Amino acid sequence: MKILHTADWHLGRYLHGVSLLEDQIHVLAQFVSLARQEKVDVVVIAGDVYDRSVPPADAVAVLDHVLAQLVVDAGIPVILIAGNHDSAERLGFGGRILEKQRLILRGSLDDLSMVVLSDEYGDVAFHPLPYVEPIFARALPGGEDVGDHQSAMTHVVSMLNAQQQASRRNILVGHAFVAGGSESESERPLSVGGSGMVVADTFAGFDFVALGHLHRPQTVGSDRIHYAGSLLKYSFNEAEHTKSVSLVDIGADGTPTIRYIELTPLRDVRIITGTLAELLANPDPDRSREDYLCAHLTDTEPVLDPMARLREVYPNMLELQFARPASGNSAAHAGGDHRSRQPEDLFRAFYRDMLGQEVGEAALAVFNTTANTVAGNREENAS
Repeated sequence: MKILHTADWHLGRYLHGVSLLEDQIHVLAQFVSLARQEKVDVVVIAGDVYDRSVPPADAVAVLDHVLAQLVVDAGIPVILIAGNHDSAERLGFGGRILEKQRLILRGSLDDLSMVVLSDEYGDVAFHPLPYVEPIFARALPGGEDVGDHQSAMTHVVSMLNAQQQASRRNILVGHAFVAGGSESESERPLSVGGSGMVVADTFAGFDFVALGHLHRPQTVGSDRIHYAGSLLKYSFNEAEHTKSVSLVDIGADGTPTIRYIELTPLRDVRIITGTLAELLANPDPDRSREDYLCAHLTDTEPVLDPMARLREVYPNMLELQFARPASGNSAAHAGGDHRSRQPEDLFRAFYRDMLGQEVGEAALAVFNTTANTVAGNREENAS
């Protein structure tokens, strides 16, 4: 059974106020072509298809177009579940009707029935499991003791396990944070303090678990539990990530073999580092200036209107930071009560922390003059 596994499209997403819909359309065209070329048996979309519960109309139109290309034009079954960003009711609308066209939409926990497909080795049972919110799991039969994400997932998965047959290979499609997975800053936390995590052993009994939620492509514990990762880079924290979709071959014995297939973005998300003069004069000739960029400026002197000047060279410059050399002797990390230290000592430590070098005598003299003036004014006002 050849599965094309993807997740976390986040259609309608913005990056620093810039719509990414054009970028999403660009890679989804490649996605549809890949599904056709590889002649996959099924496409699995493991949640967070939209970026928010009430998606914009143009994002809905994009999803409609992609699903029509896959299901109607290419004849490929699609299994799509809701993630924590999606509205369960909106995403699941028309599910019973569309399922007859082999488009399986599962938004809520009201329908936990499996979907059975076949290959040359026999039947493969897919168990679509939308994002499990504890309050809704508690409402299921036998769920009275559900109190958190772990107990909720344990309860619902036990219901899915009861449907399994030994003669079938069983695949769970879910949206969850499995402990041990690597996070990114663009994911919306499922809860506070890590209580939204579930342990990998929760999914014992399934041959393969196709997950969404974490944005870095990865397996957790073994190749049996797999995150496809997000469609694109959705924060500068993900600049070094390699985004992909996953081709998963399920063998006769249920063993998965995973291939990561990279899609080519319309614009990359990158961080560039250097002084303002260096970045303006020497753009990387091998990288597009149209990419979405964050600049880490290493200037030690003030620079005039850096964002506007950078955008003359890099039209999609979205974020600007001043890179500071690390120092282990910063004022913030200095021992003792800072109130007992002299202003000059605090200023020396602050200057070292910010610029990575010792303050010069001229700058120190200016500081002392200013500090003495401020202290004198404060005493005068107090008297």
